[in-house]
This record gives sequence, C-alpha cells and structure tokens, in this order.
Amino acid sequence: MKQLSTSAFAKQRDIDSKELFNDLNSRGWIYKKDDQWHLTKEGKMAGGEMKYNPKFGEYVVWPSNLDLNKQVKSSQTLSSTKIGENFEVSAQRINAILAELGWIEKSNVGGWELTKYGKRLGGFEMEAQNGSPYVIWDESILTNKSLLNSVDAATGKSYEDEEISKEPTFDTDEFRKKHEAKYRTQDGHRVRSRAEAMIDDYLYNNGVAHAYERRLPGIDEEVISDFYIPAGKVFIEFWGMEENEKYQERKNKKLEIYADNNFNLIELKDKDIETIDDVLPRKLKKFGVKVI
Repeated sequence: MKQLSTSAFAKQRDIDSKELFNDLNSRGWIYKKDDQWHLTKEGKMAGGEMKYNPKFGEYVVWPSNLDLNKQVKSSQTLSSTKIGENFEVSAQRINAILAELGWIEKSNVGGWELTKYGKRLGGFEMEAQNGSPYVIWDESILTNKSLLNSVDAATGKSYEDEEISKEPTFDTDEFRKKHEAKYRTQDGHRVRSRAEAMIDDYLYNNGVAHAYERRLPGIDEEVISDFYIPAGKVFIEFWGMEENEKYQERKNKKLEIYADNNFNLIELKDKDIETIDDVLPRKLKKFGVKVI
C-alpha cells in the first residue's frame, strides 16, 4: 500500500493542507510537540506511521486509501495484560502464546513487534516511552478460536467435546479418521504412519522443537497440519496417498489455504522419507531452522 505524507495526502484528496492537519488533530490522531507533528495511539490505529527523512526529520505518513471517516477508539483495544486478566493468566504467558501463534515476535530492542498475521487479526504496534515496541489488540481477539485453543492448552483446561464438534472443519482429515495414531515416536508422540514417525524422530533427535497435528492459526476453518516448527514458524506436510483422487483434491484445497495465508510450508513425499537425513535439513535451513 502506497503511503503519503499528510501534505501529499491533502493534495491527493484536494483538501487544504492546513485544514487537514487541524482535522486530524481534532480527531485525536496527531498532536504537535516541539513544532513537529506526532502520531497518537488512535492515529496509529487509523493507519498512520512515523517515517524519518535525514533532511526533515520525523514525519507522519498515511495509507493512500485512508478513510477519514473511520471511527477509532483506543478504549476498545486490549493490552496483553488485559487479555491475561480475561483468561486469568499472566501477561508474560499471553505474550508467549501470541508469539507461538506467530502473531508477535521479540524485537531486537526489547518488547514485542507485530507480525503480518497479527496485523491481519486486529493488532496494532505501538511504541513505549523507552522506545520499545508493544502490541495492542481489538477486543475481537478474545473470541478468536486459535487464541482460545492455545490458552486452553497452556492452562491445561479442556473444552467440551460438544463445543468442539460445532466448529467449522476442513475436509482433509479422512486419513486421520481412518488411521489410528498407533506409532509411538521417541519423544512420546503417537503418530499415524511410519513416515510421520520418521519425521518426528528426525526432529527430536536433531533438537528441533515441534508440535504434531497443530491447527493452523488465525483462520476460521479447523485445518490441522502434520507438524509445526515454532523456531521457523514453519509447517510440515507429508503427502503419502497421492494416488488417491479424493486425497489429491483435499491436498490441493489445503495447499490453497497455506498459500492464501502466506504460511511457511515444507512439503515431503514418500521419496523424501527414505533420504530424510539429506532432504529435511536443507528444507529447514531455508526457514532459519538449524539442526544439531
């Protein structure tokens, strides 16, 4: 999305520049300090950002499609502390959960930065007085299924089976219905095929933390991945029944979901399993995941 300075935005919309600055100020989106305009929390939520120019210093920019009639209320946003209070867990635990979901990530200067997935779900990146970034969220995050499931897992609580059955599901799991998880791996996971066991054991023996049958975060459908690697925010899918026409159709639908949501994905086939020691480390390396 193209960004414009406030003056350039006024020119684009055929608005008097001074009037636009006054309007944005009256809305509470910008404020003036030391003869320079700065963004408020509401201004950032509206889409504004601060940019730096060596000649002019810091200045405010806006998306070219900014809606000047947008209603923004910071009182309707939640910090990790407020989210934690809702679920009766600490802010530190909430941040860890949000990071595991891939919605925020640690900043090099301390604090937490918003990811593209978090932005899509109503997150806003702010800056504390010490310069460290932090993230606030739209109230709708409290009903997000991925967050609810993650909090549920982190606190040891469980939802009623009746509630889970009402969630929208994605029809790719015929394999899981037909094949019991009877293969025990070295780290104690129970998986559904010899190939999955070999993948799991490789990850375990090479010090790669992983989850098995992890739900894809931030989407309405209940889509289950084969494996998830938190270190690279990458999912692994093993395709083992490609000669089956129905399986191939479901595979294609699942790949569309991965692509539409820009999820990192490693695909493995039968031929890759036999040379997993050569294939998987190369694929993991592309996403910054190191093996022992």
